[in-house]
Amino acid sequence: MLTSSSVLLWTVILLLAVYFAAVTWVGKKGRAHSQSMSGFATARGKVSPWLVGASFATSYASANLFIGVPGLAYEHGTAVLWYTLGCFGVSWVGLLLFAKTFWRYGKKFGHVSTLPEWLGKRYNSKALQAIVSLLILFNVYYIVGQNVGLATIFETVIGIPYFWGIIIGVAITILYIGLGGAFAQIITDGIQGILMAITSIFIVVSFFWTIGGGWNVFGVLTDRLNSIDPNLTAAIADGGPYNSALAIMAVQFLLFSFVLMPHLLNKVLSIEKEEDLAPFTLSAGLVLCIISTLMVLGGLAARVLFPSLQSADAAIPTYVIEAFPSVIAAIMIVGIISAILSSTDSLYLGITTSIGNDLYRVVAPFLSSRKLSAKELDNKSLKVAKGSLIVVGLLSLYFSLERPESLAFLIQFSFSAIISGIIAPITLGYFWNRANHYGAIAAVVTGASLYVTFTSLNLIGNIFIAMFFSAAAAFVIMGIVSVLTANAKEENLVLEKSS
Repeated sequence: MLTSSSVLLWTVILLLAVYFAAVTWVGKKGRAHSQSMSGFATARGKVSPWLVGASFATSYASANLFIGVPGLAYEHGTAVLWYTLGCFGVSWVGLLLFAKTFWRYGKKFGHVSTLPEWLGKRYNSKALQAIVSLLILFNVYYIVGQNVGLATIFETVIGIPYFWGIIIGVAITILYIGLGGAFAQIITDGIQGILMAITSIFIVVSFFWTIGGGWNVFGVLTDRLNSIDPNLTAAIADGGPYNSALAIMAVQFLLFSFVLMPHLLNKVLSIEKEEDLAPFTLSAGLVLCIISTLMVLGGLAARVLFPSLQSADAAIPTYVIEAFPSVIAAIMIVGIISAILSSTDSLYLGITTSIGNDLYRVVAPFLSSRKLSAKELDNKSLKVAKGSLIVVGLLSLYFSLERPESLAFLIQFSFSAIISGIIAPITLGYFWNRANHYGAIAAVVTGASLYVTFTSLNLIGNIFIAMFFSAAAAFVIMGIVSVLTANAKEENLVLEKSS
């Protein structure tokens, strides 16, 4: 443990017990809204758009922004601010550009419940829907990153062994998502968003007594970082993922594209009326601004105050415990834990609904010996989705047993693989009527395969640049294949759906 304070220890335990009891209660309340596949996946119209927007922001943040990226800031300094500043500015612009069109298409397609279903209906292709649902399984690695972050908190603060920390996190999340589906996930994420925002603000306020310098506190912080290593205050760091102008542009491309992640776009599908999109996007932007730009500064402060940490990912837990009184530190630790759970529950929901709605529901009619009614197929799909929660949970637990070197890199690998595959079909599906399912399938396979090849064989060392080139190749391939295979009948179908 980072501290032997019994006040901190028991306060954290008490708050966690209350927190876990509360989210489980919300899960039970959500049972009534998760009796159909659509209700389980989106809870459309059942939650305030303001709360859905906060849920979007908290699902976006995850252990990456609260543990992983501050850890990168601890290692590489102020160059990491390119990432966190882009999280709010670039990602929010992406949300504003994509949300309304995505929602309108979803409604015209018949209130779809998932991103793979949206793509399947846009391109009139069950095969594409199933392929994208398989691609979403990369999010298991994203969940692993959340498990590692949560277990690290439990281990460093409470003294719970890493293995048991993973089990506790997986069990609690599966319990309330299995009970309440999207309703429970959105409500609990809204509560978590409040805790996350308070925690982020407290981190920066504490600089006045940890770093010092009064209103010149950031100048003092910069000077102290520079005295440790001038590279820590460089706009472009010599080492790490932010080591060139091309890498930084690739990061901004990734952050612009990140809003297309299935577990985030599903929040748009939870909105019932078009006029609710305005409060949804405003709420998402405000909460994201606070939680994405403030926490990383704690990683920089930790480098100044605790320059010899064994693990960079321990920067924020260490800083919180040393900078605050025990009771306040305990509240902030629970806030960090809630940040991790807020993405974990969205990821579990996204994967399992995709398994039930986009894989089983597509394949089952072909495998069944008799014709299934729409109601029967919906019930079976829902059971598969809920049952797969346990399978996905156990799989993520298994992959979490060996702690990765960098939590941030693991998480970014998972979502970069997905984005590399889906960005071309989504974007061209908006703007180009000649885009068809042959081109979309080719783009998904090309983008994801190239990214995995580039990174696993170390052909492109920077994961952000690897994603940029993989996605660019997917656009090119989709354009070529669509032009070669386009036909008037398919184009007219798109025009009819878009009108």
